[in-house]
Amino acid sequence: MNILKLNSGKVEIRKDTGSLLRTIGHGDAVFADFNAAQTQVLITTVKGKVEVRKDNGSLERTIGNGDATSARWMGDDVAITTNKGKTEIRKANGSLIRTI
Repeated sequence: MNILKLNSGKVEIRKDTGSLLRTIGHGDAVFADFNAAQTQVLITTVKGKVEVRKDNGSLERTIGNGDATSARWMGDDVAITTNKGKTEIRKANGSLIRTI
């Protein structure tokens, strides 16, 4: 099992022993979360964007409205907490399911 660590805005993927596997992102991350299979990473940026990246670091897509404070996986869906205090449930492709 791997661990995500934020270091100066970059997301580090580390083994559970602590050794570094790779660094991903552009240095503007404020939050990161693995999916259950650890094949995708959600990165919330300083600008409020949510990036879906493969575990090798390549960008798959950017989702949300640019007002995110954090994003977490909920099964195959994504829960995005916004700066307005709402939570958006979105599919991994970015389409909105509902706002809570």
